[in-house]
Amino acid sequence: MRVQGSVYFCDALPPPWSKDYVELDQPSFHLVRGGCCWIASGDVVECLYAGDLVFISADRDYRLGSHPPDYPDRADQSETLLLCGYCEFDERLDHPLLKALPSLTIVRKEELLRHAWLKSTLDQLSAEYLSQQPGNQILINKLTEVVIIELIRIDFGRSEQNSFVGALYDKKISLALALIHEEPERAWTLDLLASKTASSRASFSKKFRALVGQSMFEYLTALRMHRARELLRSSAAPVHDIANQVGYESELSFAKTFKRVTGTTPTRYRRDNRPIPE
Repeated sequence: MRVQGSVYFCDALPPPWSKDYVELDQPSFHLVRGGCCWIASGDVVECLYAGDLVFISADRDYRLGSHPPDYPDRADQSETLLLCGYCEFDERLDHPLLKALPSLTIVRKEELLRHAWLKSTLDQLSAEYLSQQPGNQILINKLTEVVIIELIRIDFGRSEQNSFVGALYDKKISLALALIHEEPERAWTLDLLASKTASSRASFSKKFRALVGQSMFEYLTALRMHRARELLRSSAAPVHDIANQVGYESELSFAKTFKRVTGTTPTRYRRDNRPIPE
C-alpha cells in the first residue's frame, strides 16, 4: 500500500460556522486542536473536543460545524481551532486492507495520548503548517503519511474481527503473505507455501482464502500486476524484462494476464501513465 497526503487548513473558526463535505474523491482527517465542533454523517452525530481526531473515507459525505444539525442554538461560543488534511491511496490498488478500514473513525484524545508517536507527529504537523518556513511543504506531506499509517495501525487493533486483519495476526498466513511480498517473482505453489508455514496443502489453502478473501494464486497475481504497474510507470525497462521481474517467463503470458486484470496492455498502460515533465 502506498499513501500520500497533506494539510490544507489550520486556523481558528469563530461560531457559528459549518462546512459540508460532499462527493469528495479523497479520504480526509480533522484534528480539533482547540475548542470543539460537531460531525454529522449518516446516523453518526458526535461532538469532537480538543485533542480528538476523525478520519473519513472518500465515499462518505459529512458535515462539520460549531453546532449539531438543526440545533444552531447549541453552538459553543468559543472558537474552534481545526487542522484539516487529506490523503490518498494508490488508486490502482484494490487491496483487501482498504476494504477493512471503517468509513468513519473517531480517535478520542484519551486514546490518542496512548499513541505517543501519533500525538507528537500531529503536534509537529500543526507546528510545521503554521510556521510557513521554506521547504516545509515536503515535511508536511511526509508527516501526513505517518499520521495516516498510524491511524491504519490503530484500526488494526480495533478491527481484528475483520478477516483480512485476522490474516495479519495469524502466524502462518501472515508468514505466507510476507514471503509472497518479499519475492513475488518466485514460482510460488500451494505445496511450497504450505511447507514453508508447516501446514498441510488443504488446510493452508482453505485458511488463506477464508482470511484473505482470495485464493493464494489470485492474491499473488494481484500483487504481481501491482508491481508491474509500478515498474511500467517508473522505469524504462523493456516489457519482457518487467515480465521477468514479476514472475513471468513469457511476455505473451504476462501481457494476457495484465490485460485481464487492468483492461489494457502493458505498452498502452505505460504510454498513458508516463509522468508529465515539469
